[in-house]
This record gives sequence, C-alpha cells and structure tokens, in this order.
Amino acid sequence: MDIALVTGASSGIGLCVVEKLIGMNYKVYGFARDFAKTAFTHVKFFPMVCDVTDTNMLVNQTQALLKETGRLDVLVNNAGVGFFGPHETIHPEKIEHMVNTNLLAPMVLIQVTLRHLKKSEGFIINMASTAALEPGRFGGAYGATKAGLHQFGQSLFAEVRKSGVRVVTLYPDMTMTPFYDETDFAPHNDHPCHITPECVADAVAQAINQREGTVITQIVLKPQRIGVERKRN
Repeated sequence: MDIALVTGASSGIGLCVVEKLIGMNYKVYGFARDFAKTAFTHVKFFPMVCDVTDTNMLVNQTQALLKETGRLDVLVNNAGVGFFGPHETIHPEKIEHMVNTNLLAPMVLIQVTLRHLKKSEGFIINMASTAALEPGRFGGAYGATKAGLHQFGQSLFAEVRKSGVRVVTLYPDMTMTPFYDETDFAPHNDHPCHITPECVADAVAQAINQREGTVITQIVLKPQRIGVERKRN
C-alpha cells in the first residue's frame, strides 16, 4: 500500500488532505503537535505527535516512520503559522516561529525523505500561499517564508525531476480554517469570499492524479471575490 505523510494533520487543510488521501487508498501518517481535538479516526490514519519546529524531533520521528514503512510515496508539507501586523510589532520569537514552521521544517523533512521519494518516484507537495506571489501589507515576514518555500520548490523540481520525483507547490488564498483563530481578521463568511479546506485537498488529488510524465508544478486557489472580516476585541 502506498504511504503518505502529512504535516499539520490535526485540523484544517491538513486533516482534509489526510481524508482525501485515505479515500485514494493511501496509508497516511500525520504529524501535529496535538491531536487531542481531532475527532477523525480511520484504520489507515496514524497520527504521530511531532513539533515540526523541533528539528531533532522532526528528524527522529521521520526516520522512525521510514524504518517502519520502508517507503514513502507522498509528502505533504502543510504545517504553517502566520502572525500579522506592522513589522515593528511582530516579536522576534514570532518571526522565528514562522521561519521554522513554514520554511525550515519542509526543507529538513524533504532532506530526510528524499531518497525514499526517489525510489518511489513520489510526490512532494508544499503548501505555500498566495502571499508568496503577491506582496501585502502587514504580512511581510509571513509572505517571505512562503516565498522562500515557493522558490525552494521550483529549484528542487529542477534538481530532482530526472529521478521521477514530482514537486508541486500549492498557493491557497484565504481558507476557512483554524489558521485565523489567533488573528484579528478572517475570511468573510459569504460563500464566494473564501475557499475551503476541501478545495485545497481536491487540488492535492488533482496533482497526484496526473498521467505519468505530466507534472502540475503550481496550483493557485483564489475565492471568486475578496472579502475580509475584522474581529472585534
């Protein structure tokens, strides 16, 4: 059975990707810091507690997974975090947390798994953001981490394409997930003003289901309309 690993698998986009991959007959391992509030269970879903910002833990957990499975077919680097506001107000610890979660962790995880993905001619799917492509106010550091992931994905595909590894970068716009729980804004509730985690999971499936020899290297997902709600304190 094909094996997938999804980070940030306890909720939101990550959990929807887990469910989608299970429906595609993958055995799915999920990394997250806490699965206490994750109601989803399945015989093909194996949650593993892992803080991706702890590099030693990330490497050790991944090596243990690879030792157990002996293979890896799909890696989805989904874990992400964002802090927003004027740059002078973003604490250095929050900047470091964004860099470690959004950029360093995917690069480390790919390094650890790449030999197995070459053997399986598998997929690396990196979850970036439209912020990687479109500069925006009050999110410069966040956008920089996602732009780094964008650049890394394009360079990595050029490096590994001859081995058969497919590298795909997704760029979701505002998605209705717990990502916005700690921000002072959120996607508007109106149906055309946001995308859903299921939409992103469908895009993952679309990338994986391409004919052998064809690679969708980038997928941008935007709502039909722009709509943001400001939260009241």
